[in-house]
Amino acid sequence: MEEKQNNIIQTDTSKRNVISSLLWKFLERGGTQGVQFVLSVVLARLVSPADYGVIALILIFIQIATVFVQSGFNTALIQKRNADEVDFSSVLYMSLAVAAVMYAVLFFASPFIASFYGNSVLCPLVRVLSLTLFFGALNSVQSAYVSKTMQFRRFFFSSMGGALGSGIAGIILAYKGFGVWALVTQQLVNISLMCVILWFTVEWRPKLIFSLQRTKTLFCFGWKLLCSGLLDTVFRNIYGLLIGKIYNSTQLGYFNRGQQFPSVIATNLDGSIQSVMLPALSAHNDSKEEVKRLARRSISTSSYLLMPCMFGLAAIAGPLVRILLTEKWLSCVPFLQLACISYALYPIHTANLTAINAMGRSDIFLKLEIIKKCVTVLTLCITARLGIIAMAIGQVITSFISIFINSYPNGRLLNYRYREQLADIFSPLVLALIMFAFVWCVGLLRFSDLATLLIQLPVGALVYFAGSRLLKLDSYIYLVGTIKGFRK
Repeated sequence: MEEKQNNIIQTDTSKRNVISSLLWKFLERGGTQGVQFVLSVVLARLVSPADYGVIALILIFIQIATVFVQSGFNTALIQKRNADEVDFSSVLYMSLAVAAVMYAVLFFASPFIASFYGNSVLCPLVRVLSLTLFFGALNSVQSAYVSKTMQFRRFFFSSMGGALGSGIAGIILAYKGFGVWALVTQQLVNISLMCVILWFTVEWRPKLIFSLQRTKTLFCFGWKLLCSGLLDTVFRNIYGLLIGKIYNSTQLGYFNRGQQFPSVIATNLDGSIQSVMLPALSAHNDSKEEVKRLARRSISTSSYLLMPCMFGLAAIAGPLVRILLTEKWLSCVPFLQLACISYALYPIHTANLTAINAMGRSDIFLKLEIIKKCVTVLTLCITARLGIIAMAIGQVITSFISIFINSYPNGRLLNYRYREQLADIFSPLVLALIMFAFVWCVGLLRFSDLATLLIQLPVGALVYFAGSRLLKLDSYIYLVGTIKGFRK
């Protein structure tokens, strides 16, 4: 039953609010990822690579189930310009119902998963960790509300609280010898704490109203994102599924840990920008010129920030892993360096896809995902039996090909073509490569690991920012001007 008095949830897209939201998102991502990084380093010293491999394998199945739970509703709520309380409440109840179904599927499928991978401990682990689906359903709608109203400071408190609480719980259990169960507890405490904190800090509460018609309308947009998300999640994790089966959980632990370092930085920087850009772009989706302008700014700014981080991380990978994780994790270094190459170009992927979603073209989004997954399958067929390093190299090749696939539609939709996009990232790319050369050379001087890092970090920062100022890079000038203007 629908009520006419339900308020439409508005999006404030003024420049000041967009920048304020972006800063809060950076604080949330940066603070959370910083805390999680420190805690993960402690946990990595207490548990084995095999334990990390087991939890990474289970999380793949949880992530696939989560796609069904969200069903694209999260993005649909943000994209819908006149979304109201009926929409949000209806989506919550539908998501909880789907979560119950998916939990039942995983509960009864867990013995078969354990048998397939030859590891009996997977059965109880899957059943316990699948409880996160219910918290994820609530958190998805809470996050959509926060994004829609651009109250990103709320994310800061929930994410920080979840990271701190779950990290402490995980470390205590790992120290007492609980191994993989410490990692399971960390995941459960994290998502539950986030939901609880958002419940007390965000004004939105679900109402006892449900409209099947509203959910159908939202699903008309969201089902394409569901299919796209399912394809993306399965194929993003297909490497882990194959490594866990063809090789072993220890090798999967190295591969997963190598991916984790650059992923943390990329999701913090670029993910923060895209989280804010989706509601901002959606609010202007009736003006192609404005969407193009915002998309260009998103690509250039995100690339300027992310590229030096990725190439710098690749250059310092060896001493960094030895200092933080100890020698037992040194085998993850090649995977880390290859992942840095893929994530350096991440902004081109995400900005183009965000613009396509903001224009309401989820049909195009789905077609792109299908094409990219065909490329992934072809690459895996060639590399899977050649070794894990060959698979990681294939992942980089697939990422390069995907740039052209993701960019193509916006040539027609926004008149934002390859040449313009490559021009927008060319200067920061060249400068980041120059910085990489300087930092890499420092690593050849054979100092101790700690001394090498203490020299590499300031050298990299000095080369990049001095070069930015000397060359008067547009993104550098824009960021400096924006920060000064916001402070005033």
